[in-house]
Amino acid sequence: MTPTSPPCPSCKSPYAYEDGSGLWNCPECGHEWSASADATARQGDRDDTAIKIIRDANGTELKDGDSVTVIKDLKYRGGVVKVGTKVKDIRLLPFAGDGHDIDCKIPGVGAMGLKSEFVRKINPSD
Repeated sequence: MTPTSPPCPSCKSPYAYEDGSGLWNCPECGHEWSASADATARQGDRDDTAIKIIRDANGTELKDGDSVTVIKDLKYRGGVVKVGTKVKDIRLLPFAGDGHDIDCKIPGVGAMGLKSEFVRKINPSD
């Protein structure tokens, strides 16, 4: 292992070594990859860490801990979240695959995921 050896893309082991023919090998899982594939994988890692900005229905940027109000009746399995319901202390989920990018607790309902397109940020002065 050299000080600049990349971690294995398969198992993330730090013990990868170059075999002299331009291939990298992992002694833990046996994975082999080329240096050019490693550079491509590292570029992909950088793209994954890009910060996604989540905005409300009006285009205002949301942050963890913000308060929002629901702008549309939202049906769910046990009932309806009515227009105007205030939700405090939201948590953003920028990489949620189902489109629900806000995690919160709604009074009288409980924990729920919301889509940012159905909420409006409440200004602290409101």
